[in-house]
Order: sequence, then C-alpha cells, then structure tokens
Amino acid sequence: MRYISTRGQAPALSFEEVVLTGMASDGGLYVPETVPRLSHDDLAEMAGLSYAEIAFRVMKPYINGEIDDATFREIVRDAYASFSHDAVVPLNQLDANHFLLELFHGPTLAFKDVALQLLGRLLDHFLEKRNERAVIMGATSGDTGSAAIEGCRHCDNLDIFILHPYQRVSEVQRRQMTTVLADNVFNVAIEGNFDDAQAMVKASFADQSFLKGARLVAVNSINWARIMAQIVYYVASAVALGAPQRSVSFCVPSANFGNLFAGYMAYRMGLPVERFVIATNANDILHRTLVDNDFSKRELVATLTPSMDIVVSSNFERLLFEAYERDGDAVRDLMDRFQAEPAVLAEAPLSRLREMFASHRVDDATILEVIREAHHRTQEVLDPHTATGYRAAERERGDPGVPMITLATAHPAKFAEAVVKAGFPGVPLPPHMDDLLEREERYTVLPAELSAVQQFMAENRR
Repeated sequence: MRYISTRGQAPALSFEEVVLTGMASDGGLYVPETVPRLSHDDLAEMAGLSYAEIAFRVMKPYINGEIDDATFREIVRDAYASFSHDAVVPLNQLDANHFLLELFHGPTLAFKDVALQLLGRLLDHFLEKRNERAVIMGATSGDTGSAAIEGCRHCDNLDIFILHPYQRVSEVQRRQMTTVLADNVFNVAIEGNFDDAQAMVKASFADQSFLKGARLVAVNSINWARIMAQIVYYVASAVALGAPQRSVSFCVPSANFGNLFAGYMAYRMGLPVERFVIATNANDILHRTLVDNDFSKRELVATLTPSMDIVVSSNFERLLFEAYERDGDAVRDLMDRFQAEPAVLAEAPLSRLREMFASHRVDDATILEVIREAHHRTQEVLDPHTATGYRAAERERGDPGVPMITLATAHPAKFAEAVVKAGFPGVPLPPHMDDLLEREERYTVLPAELSAVQQFMAENRR
C-alpha cells in the first residue's frame, strides 16, 4: 500500500511516512493508491465483534504490515479503552428507521477522539522506532484541538501546538484545551478566525525551516490516519443494522469534510450505502457546490455551530480527486482557480458527486427549533451540530425503508450556550469533567501573523 497526492506531483509514500508527513509537498492531500476491498463475507463476519476488533480488521490493509499485527491490535485496544461506553460508538434509535451514532463517548466528548486517540499512539510508535522527536501543529475550530491534546499529552516524543480562533470557540471547548498543563502542550489563541489559523498551519508545513530541523506533524484531518480511523465507525454501525445484507444511509454534519470522506471511503471499500447527506450551517460551501455548482469562498459567518464555521473545506479536495477520476492535474488546476476566483466543477465530476451525495443547509433559528423538536419527539438533547444533521436527515432521507444513521458529533454539554438558547436549563458535564470550569487555564494570545506564531513555536518547543 502506497499513498499518492491529490495533486499528482508529490512522491508516493508508505503508511509510516504518510502519518509523519501530513500534507503532501505539492500542496495536496494523501490518499491510498488503491482502495482495499471488504468482501460480503468480510463484512458479515464482523457482526457481533467488538469495536476494537472491527477497527483492527478495517484498518489493517492500510497499515500493510508496517506494524505487526500483535502491536497494532494493542495500539487499537489502548486507543478505545478510554471511552466511557463499552460499545465505543453506540447506536441510539430515534424512530422506526432513524438512528443516532453517538461519537461523543471519548475523553473530550467529540467524534475527533475516535481518530486522535489512535493517531497519538501511532505517532509515538513510529517516532520511538526512529528515535526521533516531532512537533505537532494544528488548527482547530473547537473539537480537534482538545482531542489532539488529549491523544498526545502523554506522548514522550511529541510537543503539540494548537491554534484556535480567539473568543470564537465555546467555553467548554476552550477549557478542554487550555486546562491541560502538560509540559509538551501549548495552546495559542489567534486573533482571527479558523481559516486564518488553518492557513498558517499550511504555510508552516510548506516551509518548516523555522523549526531548524525538527519534524512538523499534522494531527488535523489533513493526516490520512485520521480518515482511516473514522472509516471504522461507518462499517461498525452499518453492520450493526444488517449490512451487508441491506444498505444504509448516513447524514453527517460537515465542515472540513474529513468525517464524510471517511464514510465515502467505507463505501469504496464495499460497504453498501444508498446515499450520504451533507448537513451544513450558514458556511455552506459544500451545499452550494453540490446544489448550484458554486465552488467559491464567502465571508465566514459566526453561528451556533462553531466547529462548522469554516470557509475552506480542506478534505473536500480528496473527494474531488475521486470525482475527477484521480486526475491530479485537473484537481490542481481547480484548486488553483479556487484560490484566485469563484470556481465551478466540470459537469461529469459534479454528476458523479450528485449520484451519492445530497445536502441540506440549516440556519441558527432552525437549529434551536430542532433541538426543541428532537427532545419532544425522542427525549434526546442534541448538540447544535448534531441538530443540523437531524434536520438534514429528515429533509433528504431518500428511501424510508433504508436505515438512516445520523452522526452525533459532540456531547450537548460542549455547547451548553446553544442548548440554553433553545430553552433548556443546560446540560451537566460528565463526572470526569464536572470541575472543568474551575480548572487553571494556560494559553497565549497572538496576532494572526505567521511570523509571530512560528517564533513562539521555535522558542518554546522542547
């Protein structure tokens, strides 16, 4: 198994190299050169297995023997031992054929834990093997940062620098990052938005000279290992509902598109999926592209769903690579035009996307309405991101005989402000976090300037 860039001009890498590299040298994102297949029998044999065992079986082809089976099984078991539910990602039935996939039972109460508890262990394994240290740099619109810190705080061979937009994440999200006082953890609040922070991360990966020889590693969904780990819960949930004997559909609250691309990869591996529904907020580049062929940037809008407040959907490039039938030159040309001017997709790739994907946009007023409505109908309190998925799933459901699985991306306590706005008294944090709002914080506020951020990193890495 080798990994190639979506822009076609970077060298092919091994799994180990991809995990330690992140973004390709040509500005593209790495994807597997060939997609491994799960046969009908492979999927059927997963029924009743533990999540960790399903994870091992789904991910093993991507590892391609670069970690021996016994070691990889141990890494996977350790990654999910910290989850508070034995099922790791339990399914919760909402109505006759609509299910909530609860991805918030990890240590930071968000779906990012599923991938980042694994990624931290993979990074430490490979760095230990190489006798190297590395610096993690990541940008977060809320959830990735805390999950990355939690996944890497105990890693012996890593320093981690996480950039978040100053005063643009929820208090719980911020404190989950800034109250981790480990020596290898550095939180930076950028006086700008998520896209400013993401742009600085990309620029730093393009020119790492400011670190004077240290390796820079990505833990956001640029890193292929994040996508790989997320493929698993699509397979596990579908098998629990009868796959491969019947198809399922998925609805995913989407911004950076890594979560949804993992679902698409599960489909490419052989999982029977009828359709994917993209749920977006007012920052709707994915919806506009699919419905109107309007692949253009617009001014960022602050919403009740801050983890989805993103102008540029980085992982969408991976799906475009597939839609353009893996033509790296065409993707590179499209992405170059996108940076300079409003772009449109060619007719054939857009048609391919529309065969598998539907989309729905949800505004703030509707989010509050859905939180109230969902509670009335199901007794579940949804976080605002999951509420966008709930509404989109109902509006774009397709065949009512096909089970619809909506991904619950965060625990509602992470976004208590929105829940309170919807008319609820609030949602208590789980016991292991009940003192979060009283813990000491540590973070540094910096201007949205690349030089300031890079100087801070160079001066503080161990």
